[in-house]
Formats: sequence, C-alpha cells, structure tokens
Amino acid sequence: MINYEKYAPLLEQVEKPGRYVGGEYGSEIPNPESAELRACFCFPDTYEIGMSNLGIKILTGCFNNTGYISCERCYMPWPDMREQLIKHGYPLYALESGDPLNVFDIVAFTLQYELCYTNVVAMLGLGGIPLLSSERGESDPIIIAGGPCAYNPEPIADFIDIFSIGEGEEALLELAALIRECKKNGVSREETLYRASLLEGFYVPSLYTVEYNENGTIKSFTPNKEGVPTSVKKRIIENLDEVYFPCKCSVPFLETVHDRVMLEVFRGCIRGCRFCQAGMIYRPYREKSPEVLNENAKIAIDHTGYSEISLTSLSISDYTHLRELIDSLLPWTNAKNVNLSLPSMRIDNFYEELLEKVSSVRKSGLTFAPEAGTQRLRDVINKNITEEEIISACEKAFDGGRNSLKLYFMNGLPTETDEDIKGIAALSQNIVDTYYSKKRNGFGKGVNVTVSVSCFVPKPFTPFQWEAQDSLEELERKQQLLKGEIKTKKISYKYHDARVSRIEAVFARGDRRLCKALLEAYNRNMMLDGWDEYFSYDRWIKLFDDCGIDPAFYANRSFGLDEILPWDFIDIGVTKKFMKLEQARSRKAETTPDCRTKCSGCGASTLCNGKCVCDGGNENG
Repeated sequence: MINYEKYAPLLEQVEKPGRYVGGEYGSEIPNPESAELRACFCFPDTYEIGMSNLGIKILTGCFNNTGYISCERCYMPWPDMREQLIKHGYPLYALESGDPLNVFDIVAFTLQYELCYTNVVAMLGLGGIPLLSSERGESDPIIIAGGPCAYNPEPIADFIDIFSIGEGEEALLELAALIRECKKNGVSREETLYRASLLEGFYVPSLYTVEYNENGTIKSFTPNKEGVPTSVKKRIIENLDEVYFPCKCSVPFLETVHDRVMLEVFRGCIRGCRFCQAGMIYRPYREKSPEVLNENAKIAIDHTGYSEISLTSLSISDYTHLRELIDSLLPWTNAKNVNLSLPSMRIDNFYEELLEKVSSVRKSGLTFAPEAGTQRLRDVINKNITEEEIISACEKAFDGGRNSLKLYFMNGLPTETDEDIKGIAALSQNIVDTYYSKKRNGFGKGVNVTVSVSCFVPKPFTPFQWEAQDSLEELERKQQLLKGEIKTKKISYKYHDARVSRIEAVFARGDRRLCKALLEAYNRNMMLDGWDEYFSYDRWIKLFDDCGIDPAFYANRSFGLDEILPWDFIDIGVTKKFMKLEQARSRKAETTPDCRTKCSGCGASTLCNGKCVCDGGNENG
C-alpha cells in the first residue's frame, strides 16, 4: 500500500481518494525489493472501469505467479488528482508501492478503446517517462501495449516499444523472460527490442518503415532490420482449462462498473457478424469445461464475497455445456443467494427453461441485439436471425414474467436505407404489441422496450473494414429519423453521440501519421475522451486541421480492396481472402452459416493445428 502520509496532501483534495490508495483486500504482491523484474499494468481509464477489466486481473496474476516478477497496477487519474500530482511535483505512481511509473522495468497498457489513446500518452507523461519510444534511454521502462485495439497499433505506434498481438498469458511470460535475461546480461535497449521482435506475437514499431503514395495511401510497410519478420502472427491459448484464472483477485474499495465475479466461459465466436471485430480477432472458438468453471466460481465467490456471477463471452448461449454449467452452479449459488447473470443472449438460442432457472435468485432485464430493423439488412451483416425468432424470444421472456427488454441496433451500416431505419421502430413496436397481445403475469405493470442505437464504425479485421462510415450529418439525420418514427412511450430511445463515433473511426482505421495528432493532443491537455464532459469534437477537428490531417480520409472513405491497410502485417489466422468473400456476399445480402453448421474456411484453424475446435475437431474446409 502507498505511503499515505506522503500522499495525504493530495488525497485530501480529490473527490474519490479511494481510487489512488491501493491496499484493497487481495492486492498483495511479491516483494518489489527482491524481484528480478518490476512491472506495472496500466489501465488507461479510471479505477472504477479498470478494476472491472478481467484481462488486467489475469495478466497481473500471471506475472506475480512467476516468482521473479513483481507486478503492480495503475489507473488514469481524474483531472482533480492530475492537478494535485502536478501541483506537488509527484509523478503518477503504482498503487501497491507508491513508486513512480518510471522506476519499473516494464510498463504495460491494455488498449480497449480508441478514445483512450490520449490517456495512454497522458499517463506516460505523468509517470515521468519520455513520451516517444525514440526518446527513451537505457534506464527508461520498456513500454508494452496489447488488447483489441492493438490489432491496429499504428495510430499509437510512436509511443509504444512493443505491442503484444493476441492472448498474453503465455506470450507475455516469454517476453518477460527475454527482458529478464537481457537485463541480467547488460544487453542494450535497442538489442532487447530487436530480440523481442523475433518472438511470435510481438510487434516492435521502430523496426518497420512506412512509405506513402501521393494520394495518402500506404505504398509499402517493411522491416528496416535484417531478420525482423514481415508479418506478426497473433498468439492464442489452445487449452483454456489450463490457463490462469484470477480466483483470488483484489476487491475494490469503490463501487465499480462490474461489481461481480466475471467468469470467462469461452473465447472466440462461431457466428461471423460482418461488422464485429471481436468475432474475428478472437477466433478460433475454444471452450472452458463446466467443471473448471464451477470450481473457479466457487473459489472466487468465497474469496471476494460478491453476490453476483456474470458468465462472460461474446455470445453466451453458444456455449455447448451451458445447461450443464448452470445446473452445477445453481445448487450452491441459490444457497448463497448469489445471482447468475447471462449477458449477450442470442435470440435464436433463447432457452425458456434456462431463463426460468437463472431467474431463481433475482430477475433482471434481458438484452438482445438484433442490430438491424429489417431482414434484408440483417442478412447484409450476417446476423442470421429472423423477425419471427426475435418475436418468439421476446414472447417467451414476457411469458416468463419479464416486462423489460433492451435491444441493441446500429445505424449507418453498409447499404442501409431509410426503410431500414424505420424498420427499427416497426420491429420495436411489434415487440410492444406482442406483450399486450395476451394477459400475462404482472400485466398491469406494462412493458418497457429500450432501443439503444450505436453508430457503425468500420473496424480492422472485419469484412466491413473497407467500408466508409456515413458522414456525421447523415448519421445524425438517421438518428432523428428514427426518433420521429417511434410513436409510443413504451419504447425508450437512446442513441450514441455520432461525433464520438466519427473520431473513433478515425483512430480505428488510422495509420502512423496520427501519432503527431496524439502528441499535439497531449500538448493541449486533451484526455479522458471517453467521458462526455471531457470529449470535444470541435477541439479534435481543430487539432486535425492544425496537424494537416483530414479525418474523412480515415473515417469516411471506402478503402480499396487491393490497398495496403495499416494493419495488413498482422496475421490473425482469419484470411484476407475470406474477408473479401464475406464483403462481396454482404453486397448480395447473402448469409454465411455459423461455424457449427458449416465450416466456411476462414483460416483460423491454422492457429490450432488445423482443427476446428468449435465443432469438436473437424477439419476446416
């Protein structure tokens, strides 16, 4: 725990000092004084959000279990704490020891969201670390970054020494062992980074050179040192039963976004929605056994005292042992009055019996994601659900006593028309009418259907990675069109700020030239862009203009199918050929079956010895 007396003058002046004191139950770490390597995992957002992140808990546990690494945590401070750190001349520090970030051997960031990039740069600056990789010396920490946004690392490449591509439980331990060996033998920073680039799953931006065409597209992307690989292959964990799970993680002092045990059931996805990056980058599909999950859950509940378990995965109802898992959890969760939460329910796999079982402790609202309001557009995005299935699932929920549903949609999807937008309102009204079509338990309460609509953002490694985002004006027009189509107060309409989605698209599909924009954002004290009160679209547009960057080049332009994309050097297993075929099929509104129904030969099986684990080991076609 930090030296409270030292930091008391700061903590007494901030709104939530519990964010910065450490010492939570379960937060013990190996002695930093005897560790051969010291690492600090940084989450580039507030404590409440970072403490809800399962990945950080897994990776800090992996490091601390080695016996030679002492791994601590750090989170993005709120502006009141940032102001106090600067005022008192203190650098940003790790929660366990109170030591500044610049004394660690490794400082690692998880990149979960593009609008957190400014926070990464801000944390480096507050931690006393030179911002640019090119300016760091032998005594500075090695800066590592991973997570979903690392699949296009280029917009933040100048600030990061090494990117970890893929799952880190095994890969990061290999990297740490290399850094440990180099530190022991006095190997230079430059040579250490070179050796890291030779490990599978690691990208060192300084060892690659980018050239551009006159029209601004990428001309070439090549290694600038002999032996450096031309492509970086992502790492995966094949056997999830053997991977580390943080059953005894620290319990936060403050209420967090996800104040519960998060039980990861599987990784990957069998579905293939064409807009979804996670469904592609996390392939192939791999499951954890119900026996291991049950044991993990028991230990985690006993250790933390939480009253809820959330089964987390991309589409939980695709888990082949879901009934078996629920049946093993319920006897003891019911006895302890622990609630089970099943997010991301897939409409066509909606189980009435399962719903009734998990409602035995506490009924909560249900969330479905039709994504589009018409069948044509659902076929375009390969959602593979019909309106009949949607209505049937909602009817089962109503029959089971539910009267509150949340539906996720998107606007701005490729080929979308006004009729598709109006279809969202029509589908929602159909659901309301279904509720009132017959008398039900709790009928007098009425029904509430929440329609939440986000803006489509084209993401790397999806069949829609080449598609243009609608202009800001068009996105906002469609938002108002839908608002005008909703005629009942039984439907609550919420929509995302299209301005935020546009900046997100710029950084999602950006290249290395955006690094100068992030550096200038740091100079202008721009940070916490994921928070409404600190995001300023006008400031970003002014900044881009001052830096000579056209945001429409990245967000609102259709990329050429033969164009070199900023992320093309990364091999996620799923082939570019497959992505192009899926993009072509979307234009014809043709659907592709899920992996269990028929293998589509996406290529992900190459990551697990040619076997398609999602259907029990059949050869990929």
